[in-house]
Amino acid sequence: MANLETTYLGLKLKNPVVVSSSGLTNSVEQIQKLAAAGAGAVVLKSLFEEQIIHEVNNEVRGGHGFDYPEAMDYVREYTRENSVSAYLKLIKDAKAAVDIPVIASINCFSADEWVNFAQEIENAGADALELNVFRVNTDKNSEPGTYEDIYFKIAETVSEVVSIPVSMKLGPYFSDLVHVVDRLSVSGAKGVVLFNRFYEPDIDIHTLSLTSAEVFSNPSDIRQSLRWVAIVSSKINKTDIAASTGIHDGTAVVKQLLAGASAAQVCSAVYKNGPEVITRMVEFIESWMQEHNFSSIKDFQGKMNYRNMKNPALYERAQFMKYFSKFE
Repeated sequence: MANLETTYLGLKLKNPVVVSSSGLTNSVEQIQKLAAAGAGAVVLKSLFEEQIIHEVNNEVRGGHGFDYPEAMDYVREYTRENSVSAYLKLIKDAKAAVDIPVIASINCFSADEWVNFAQEIENAGADALELNVFRVNTDKNSEPGTYEDIYFKIAETVSEVVSIPVSMKLGPYFSDLVHVVDRLSVSGAKGVVLFNRFYEPDIDIHTLSLTSAEVFSNPSDIRQSLRWVAIVSSKINKTDIAASTGIHDGTAVVKQLLAGASAAQVCSAVYKNGPEVITRMVEFIESWMQEHNFSSIKDFQGKMNYRNMKNPALYERAQFMKYFSKFE
């Protein structure tokens, strides 16, 4: 029988299928269903500092404490503590309810809150912490290095104040992603998630208003993460990689493992098909391993990454043009 166990962020997972941070993981009941379906781990829905501030502003606009500065400060602090306490309770209750790793997630924009949230989350018993970081750089006068330094500083600051492993969930918008991941590992991050799926705007030409583009990923979206998982895993040996975006079936999980991922984060597939899709993914991985005589994940993990390919240039952009030249 094939052994599907893998190690991600130093945590032993019974299989590499991880449910990513989303509304799927915002309650103990849902987390139990995901665990029962076979998930190897879950990443809790992110604790957003921005959302907490939004809740505070709603309270203030509603007239609660608006007339008295001291009362307003109390409302702000109470709302923050209430939101954080609810999140910490989710961590504790989830840990008590399931026997798989529970990874917390936070998204902040102020330096103090990264540290405060991280310490409280560790004390609540989270097995690891995923830092959900994204900055839209719109300043034409800024240097790329300044933009990247934000990520390095966050990783270093949080890693210094907690003992649980820290991962960074990244977007693809870097001039040198390999360098960024290498610097993050030096800054204390034990892993990275490639890639985050961000809010993307769209324009309604009938109402002339800004709307949201498609929320869920499609199977074809795996192409970008597959390339970079293969490249980064071959260059940075000391950092675990969780592949994310476009993973909708067991085939996609196997592809990411072959590219060098330690785990595969799923979300859209579960929203569309229910927790049962996790069961089918795990069953496929096991049957595929048996078919190819692999007894463990380590037997084939990274087997087709950039370093292990006879022609690694196949992962590079130049090959895109060569591949399609036959259609000219």
